[in-house]
Amino acid sequence: MVRVKICGVTNEADLRTVEAAGADAVGAVADVSVDTPREVSVDAAADLFDAAPPFLTTTLVTMPETVDDAVSVAERVAPDVLQLHGGFTGEALRSIRERVAVDVVAAVDADDPERVRSVAPEVDAVLVDSVDDAGAGGTGETHDWEATATVVATLDVPVILAGGLTPENVVEAVETVQPFAVDVASGVERAGGRKDREAVEAFVANAVGAGTKSKRADGDARIEGVSP
Repeated sequence: MVRVKICGVTNEADLRTVEAAGADAVGAVADVSVDTPREVSVDAAADLFDAAPPFLTTTLVTMPETVDDAVSVAERVAPDVLQLHGGFTGEALRSIRERVAVDVVAAVDADDPERVRSVAPEVDAVLVDSVDDAGAGGTGETHDWEATATVVATLDVPVILAGGLTPENVVEAVETVQPFAVDVASGVERAGGRKDREAVEAFVANAVGAGTKSKRADGDARIEGVSP
């Protein structure tokens, strides 16, 4: 079954919306070098995550400049997962992973499959996104899901699919890519940084339904392929 992360939460009311919709993870954006209505302060991110229930995975989305900065912000916010954007090398990502007590996710441009493959061994998961020139996500643009599916099939780590996902297209995205998880921010908002309850609920339901359907179809295919 595919997991679902709702990202860019800026207030506790939206965090409760994400929780009630049955999402697996919630993301807060802090300490980034791009202009986004979803950014909150490091202290606000820590407060949001303190308010999260035990089984909702908290994910800090950030763009630190150095390895030390990444470690510092992880220690200040204390998320369950540290999602790093920017141009960190595999060596730098490995160093961060060794120094923090949380899982590390590297966000990588979907148009750079070689980088996806190169950093994957150094992290706990990769997030394949449509990114801007600064290496940030949240563009609201989709990418070539067929190409991403080809990359996913070559990796041994979980892959999180992001980039332009909405309640309307997430079923096709899940069926095409077969990711470990899907990640949405602007696709479930009524305004920048403010989530739409109905859109969040629809996204979670559609993604989970598509993941369940895909898993069942794979199982049926294997059964049909077994000789009596």
